[in-house]
Amino acid sequence: MTADVTTRHEIVEGLRATFESGLTRPLAWRKKELHAMKELLAAGEKELLAAMYADLGKPAVEARLTDLSFVSAEIDVMLRNLDRWARPERVAVPLVQRPGRARIVREPLGLALVIAPWNYPVQLLLLPMASAVAAGNCVIGKPSELAPATSSVLARLAHCHLDARAIALVEGGPEETRELLDERFDTIFYTGNASVGRLVMEAAAKHLTPVTLELGGKSPALVDASADLRVAARRIAWGKYLNAGQTCVAPDYALVHQDVEVAFVDALRAEIRAFYGEHPKQSRDYARIVNDRHFDRITGLLQATTGVVAFGGETDRAERYIAPTVVTGVRPDDPLMDDEIFGPILPVMSVRDMDEAMNIVSDRERPLALYVFARSKDVAERVLAGTSSGGVGVNCTVLHTAVPGLPFGGVGASGMGSYHGRAGFETFSHQRAVLFKPSHPDPPVQYPPYTRIKRWILKRLP
Repeated sequence: MTADVTTRHEIVEGLRATFESGLTRPLAWRKKELHAMKELLAAGEKELLAAMYADLGKPAVEARLTDLSFVSAEIDVMLRNLDRWARPERVAVPLVQRPGRARIVREPLGLALVIAPWNYPVQLLLLPMASAVAAGNCVIGKPSELAPATSSVLARLAHCHLDARAIALVEGGPEETRELLDERFDTIFYTGNASVGRLVMEAAAKHLTPVTLELGGKSPALVDASADLRVAARRIAWGKYLNAGQTCVAPDYALVHQDVEVAFVDALRAEIRAFYGEHPKQSRDYARIVNDRHFDRITGLLQATTGVVAFGGETDRAERYIAPTVVTGVRPDDPLMDDEIFGPILPVMSVRDMDEAMNIVSDRERPLALYVFARSKDVAERVLAGTSSGGVGVNCTVLHTAVPGLPFGGVGASGMGSYHGRAGFETFSHQRAVLFKPSHPDPPVQYPPYTRIKRWILKRLP
């Protein structure tokens, strides 16, 4: 079911009728559709890889790992655990309420809307949609118009593989998104920037619709003097320049102990060359910027910085290419430190110690991710205790998002709510509280009139 066949309002009303019919509630239907999503990914692999290359210059290996295989592996986790997640959960009943039995019943919310971004156009659309399906909802997915080739392929594959009575993709741009947000949904899941996130919340407020926001922010990497600098440089470089820096949990800037800053920058240079060669523009493993507007925004930041380009800095607007770049001598008020860069530029700031680094982090909005590199466990634990972020990687970057048992989500300005694994199932479920009481006994002490003896008893109940 797509928007060119019928109007968006009719799509919404049709899916709502499907949900009310009960089609999506049985676990058998949910599992069938999750298997169908895996089939979609397998059958459409070549087309999806080609589309992501057309949209983002995304290397096939990178696209397969971060989009296709990532979603398929998460669906496997859902299929293995769905029976257990959906089972009613018994809850202890206080003595004063006995005899009685209490349980939590997880029910689907109804009709979900998933609005996806362009940077990981398969993963960030299909993974929350799969979570919604696993929880028994009907769902509309809105792929990003900034990845048009991928959007088109996904819409066609969804029509071929998924149950159109309950699952739909609606393509289009901002106008189509606004029209969807005018409709009433039972939950909305948005991944993207904070400015659009505010508009989503505003639209949802009209219907008191719960919202999950997966936003971004400036995710820092803190490098202690005790860190293994070669490993730190390699892992920060990988996380930063993956997808040409267009990753919401990429290290956005590095806070490096002054005693090891020069050695760390030298190690970064060596690792980037090891990844992409002397001429990254020629590397088959390095992506491109999504469009001219983002290219101009990122290069504008580079031109405005008061820091020094330690290496990189080459650009080619015709190819939307920006080299893996490191800028040193950056101050907290540098333009590179204003907003999330979302591109392949890594500002490096020298700090006296980890306390100064933590103060810099705490003076800003809470980030979606935080990374700390230290051989000392005490240093890592101190950073964890002294900062707040959506997720944390100790001596690693990005990889915490690939652990299905860890909820993925932000805090404060970096988002609200979470998903991945069971967290995604819970996000799209209502926890319904149920208490069973027998008709007898029915002690009169709980009912008025409250005589002196009743008041005496009630006062002493636990």
